[in-house]
Amino acid sequence: MRKVFFSRKDRLLKERRHDTYQMSGKWPEPTLCPKCGAVFSGGRWTWLEAPQNANSTLCPACRRIGDKYPAGYVELKGPFFLAHRDEITNLIRNIENAEKAERPLERIMAMKRRRDTTLVTTTGIHIARRIGEALSRSYKGNLSVQYADGDRIVRVYWQR
Repeated sequence: MRKVFFSRKDRLLKERRHDTYQMSGKWPEPTLCPKCGAVFSGGRWTWLEAPQNANSTLCPACRRIGDKYPAGYVELKGPFFLAHRDEITNLIRNIENAEKAERPLERIMAMKRRRDTTLVTTTGIHIARRIGEALSRSYKGNLSVQYADGDRIVRVYWQR
């Protein structure tokens, strides 16, 4: 006896989203970013010395910076933040330096100071989340992390 299976027509299919900063294939190795000096080698972007015959193209982080299209937003506010703004800004810069040393595509794009808040924009979602977690560990406060657009954009809110 033969079994017949019918597929359901009423189910929702999750549409695959296109990310212009995520290449579907790989860059030819080695590839050098002329703007920041990162090198694509061994399947990842690193801070290695580029050989003479390296291809040249902008890395995804430099493309994001040039397009002014961040992947992460970190909003900082509250009376404690205002009183310790310089100290917290130094902590954020230290996190960026540590993250960028390991992962060249994770960088801070801008830090916009407003009267009672500061907005930090990043090229990657991981550095934004890491900034929020470090602030929460160091200074406590309220931390909220919200992912959007299929986990390609993150918004981190911290206040104390």
